[in-house]
Amino acid sequence: MNTEQKTKIASLRREGFGYERIAQAVGLTKNTVKSWCRRNNLSGVAMNAAGETPELIPLFCPTCGKKIDQTPGKRQKRFCSDKCRMKWWNSHQDQITRKAVYSYTCAHCGKPFTAYGNSHRKYCSHACYIADRFGGDSHE
Repeated sequence: MNTEQKTKIASLRREGFGYERIAQAVGLTKNTVKSWCRRNNLSGVAMNAAGETPELIPLFCPTCGKKIDQTPGKRQKRFCSDKCRMKWWNSHQDQITRKAVYSYTCAHCGKPFTAYGNSHRKYCSHACYIADRFGGDSHE
């Protein structure tokens, strides 16, 4: 943990953020932040400078760490922008549960293949589509 992270932890803790939100913002684990706060007398219930519990604690973007201001009465935002959302999901493909996976046999080459989200697919690739539709390389 470097000095910059320590100062950011202290300032965010004084603003009323919890350990998990601070950990997201500085890129450390929740337990590391919690231990450091305890050693530096910043533990206990998250409170702001006035000594009251904050009503709506903003999140931090899991991609860039930017603070996300939440709107009361609306669904909680997880990402600061569509760019960050797409970047995070593209780098975490293993966490996506795909339910619409279909298995087929290619109409041109006869090889089995799977397709996501298209229940009417006939060809395993664009090359097979072109070859079957317009002639060309024959597999028969």
